Amino acid sequence: MDIIRKWTESSLILKILIGIVIGAALGVFAPGFKFIGFLGEVFVSALKAIAPILVFVLVASALSKAKGGIGSRFRTVIILYLFSTFLSAMVAIIASTLFPVTMHLTAASTAAAPQDLGKVMSDMILAVFTNPIELLATGQYLGILFWSVVFGIALKMVASDTTKDVLNDLADAVTKIVQAIIQCAPIGILGLVFTSVSESGLSIFTQYGYLILLLVGCMAFVAFVTDPILVTVALRRNPYPLVITCLKESGITAFFFRSSAANIPVNMQLCERLGLDRDFFSISIPLGATINMEGAAITITVMTLAVCHTMGISTPLPLTIALCIISTLAACGASGIAGGSLLLIPMACSLFGISPDVSMQAVAVGFIIGVIQDSCETALDSAGDALFTATAEYHERMANGEPVNFMGEFAKDGD
Repeated sequence: MDIIRKWTESSLILKILIGIVIGAALGVFAPGFKFIGFLGEVFVSALKAIAPILVFVLVASALSKAKGGIGSRFRTVIILYLFSTFLSAMVAIIASTLFPVTMHLTAASTAAAPQDLGKVMSDMILAVFTNPIELLATGQYLGILFWSVVFGIALKMVASDTTKDVLNDLADAVTKIVQAIIQCAPIGILGLVFTSVSESGLSIFTQYGYLILLLVGCMAFVAFVTDPILVTVALRRNPYPLVITCLKESGITAFFFRSSAANIPVNMQLCERLGLDRDFFSISIPLGATINMEGAAITITVMTLAVCHTMGISTPLPLTIALCIISTLAACGASGIAGGSLLLIPMACSLFGISPDVSMQAVAVGFIIGVIQDSCETALDSAGDALFTATAEYHERMANGEPVNFMGEFAKDGD
């Protein structure tokens, strides 16, 4: 028991960094030890399994006992989610114009992709009204959110205090399970790093280096420039203590999980440590995993313009603005589509008259670089979920004259 206590009390980030180093070394020097990678698969599967239940019980419990006065936070966080996604698409367009890249389009992809925005949005809406048990089993978070809100409001209207306390205890129990799983993150990430290094190596950088640099560069610019600007506008404080905390404690784990759904428990634990209102973040975090898709908007935009540059297609200003809007809206539906943002590339390419036969080849390239692209995309999206959730709550507290204390920075008086 003493060993377990010392393990849980030590720095999780330090343990994760140690796991990364060990996993990378094993991937280089012992790539045949496939059972090491299995540890990573088990860990991510465990988080994916518990996350839908966690979201459902937390949201239902929070709403059944919720007090009024948090509506403005939800308006603020939704605006931040959508506007930051739109800005990310704009960053991708500017970067692709300044640093155009091309790709070698030869390999065809057989994956099915939606051909228009209406299809993406209609599928997303229909998914909301699916059987709640099926939604929990498949991890469709927009639908889970909808039904948990319905159950929570209904319980608030008819349930006794005892029933609400039972639901709250259930939420606490699931949270404890999640905390126990997260303590295994260093071992799980060790396995995930081992798999990436042993299977992909460094050859991916030599074959698609410029494309990867453009994608990662756009995502880094959004993470360290545009997102902090949004936080500064909202809070009138130095944003970087909060930005760095979210990137360090949420972005690192999301990078290796490559799944916003798997990182929901991590984000909720981070929000708890930041002292945020559980009634708020238990809804805003899973909502962000569905509609806060900055990385997806960058991927769709960069890959689409790369195809245009490869084929010598001009990209006039009106079409690029339309691409921004389409990428923003389509990215919000990316989480509900197998293959995520990559399978939305043909839809965006159709705006420039590019045939599906050609654009699906870009999807194939995307899957090749996915070990890097998807990891960075998920890290940006997931860290943004926590960042904008904290920003929305701090903004309301400051507007109401309440003290805000994040690492001492946001409690200071500013100009």
